[in-house]
Amino acid sequence: MPRDIAPGQEARVAALNARYRHHGATAVLEKALSDEDVGEIALVSSFGAESVALLHLVSVIDRTTPVLFIDTEMLFPETLTYQADLAVKLRLENLKIVRAPLAEQLARDPDGKLHTRDTDACCALRKTEPLLRALAPYDAWITGRKRYQGGRRTALEFFEAEEATGRIKVNPLAHWNAQDVQDYIAENRLPRHPLVSQGYPSIGCAPCTTRVAPGEDPRAGRWRDSDKDECGIHFVDGRMVRGKAPAA
Repeated sequence: MPRDIAPGQEARVAALNARYRHHGATAVLEKALSDEDVGEIALVSSFGAESVALLHLVSVIDRTTPVLFIDTEMLFPETLTYQADLAVKLRLENLKIVRAPLAEQLARDPDGKLHTRDTDACCALRKTEPLLRALAPYDAWITGRKRYQGGRRTALEFFEAEEATGRIKVNPLAHWNAQDVQDYIAENRLPRHPLVSQGYPSIGCAPCTTRVAPGEDPRAGRWRDSDKDECGIHFVDGRMVRGKAPAA
């Protein structure tokens, strides 16, 4: 069940954005991890194509930060190996693997082919609902979303009041562009997801992710040939987004 908006939450979020409007990702992240007004916080990471940048930033500031990784049990084997290796390399001390309960999987996807019939229902079962349960103890969560990714994200702020859940959402990399991410990875000699070099600039579950041709949008390989481009873990105007968010 969505929690109520905490008293004064929107005012606190507005104040945080005003104070940190001209600051960088590190300052925003440090604030989020230490400010009592933000509360208990976790990082949600897919360990995907660009995830290593934010994971590294968190590991430098406070490697005891809870890191939630959703294993849909339909991920590429390369993602699972990358996740395990990266957790060791960055010495992440509080990694939590999140999965849908087996009973739920058997009841709602007994043949493991729900994604071929209803991608929204599959995402809800394997990703959205498990994440919401995992986030229940937290007042805020950190995402890797960025303005350059388009859609509603073009107006993304560092701090958001997530009306649907009553949590604060923190987007430290909101103002980074694609080159900023690549420069950070290179400058810090961070390992890249092995599928990136094979034509996967955006990586989700194996059945619903395809290679992207040169010149295509980086997310073109996610749910190709459908109107869907979000899994449902983010909210717009209080509603879970699973298809394409309307233009801002």
